[in-house]
Amino acid sequence: MGAAKKPYFESVRIGEELPPLLKPAIDRVAIARYAGATDDYNPFYVDEDFAKRSGFPSVCAPGMMAMGFLGELAADWVRPGPVKRISARFVKIIWPGDSLVCRGRIVDKRREAGEHYVDLELWVENQKGELVVKGTASARLFNSASDEERHRMGMPPEEVEEFVRPSLVELFERELPRMEPETKAGKSRQAEPMDGGVAPKRASRAGGSKARK
Repeated sequence: MGAAKKPYFESVRIGEELPPLLKPAIDRVAIARYAGATDDYNPFYVDEDFAKRSGFPSVCAPGMMAMGFLGELAADWVRPGPVKRISARFVKIIWPGDSLVCRGRIVDKRREAGEHYVDLELWVENQKGELVVKGTASARLFNSASDEERHRMGMPPEEVEEFVRPSLVELFERELPRMEPETKAGKSRQAEPMDGGVAPKRASRAGGSKARK
């Protein structure tokens, strides 16, 4: 499989999806290692007996573990640009044996103080397709390949025209194929008036009665 196309501000589009990040089944060893790396030895993460006495079927994975996967997804996509902000909301517990897929899409693009940013919607699903984590992030992009090259050479950013955010109508037209209205020749001809543009008038009932007398 070839390398993923590097995203640049001038070419990415609102609604575009990020390449998904797949995570294999999470086991208890991975959970224990994460707890040790973060110094978070919550008994719900590492003590099977405690978790079961508390009504859980087993230990569970820290929510921050899945949030870290979202950060990995965003950072891998935006590289070499930085992720400037990320937040997440934990929706469902992640259990040992769950395999996860991290997804995202661009929901906005903007310029601030001469720099280029995209806002991302991020989420994590388990093997059942259930939403387990939902989040957002903002990342900075180079405008183009030439802009990135100028940055590496210590040159100022390239000058670009002001970005105009597309309207809701434009976004709708991008998502749905344009459909040309079908016209029927028969209907068009029937709609045209006769006798040089003057439509014929129907005789009134009174006029018809006089004609029969």
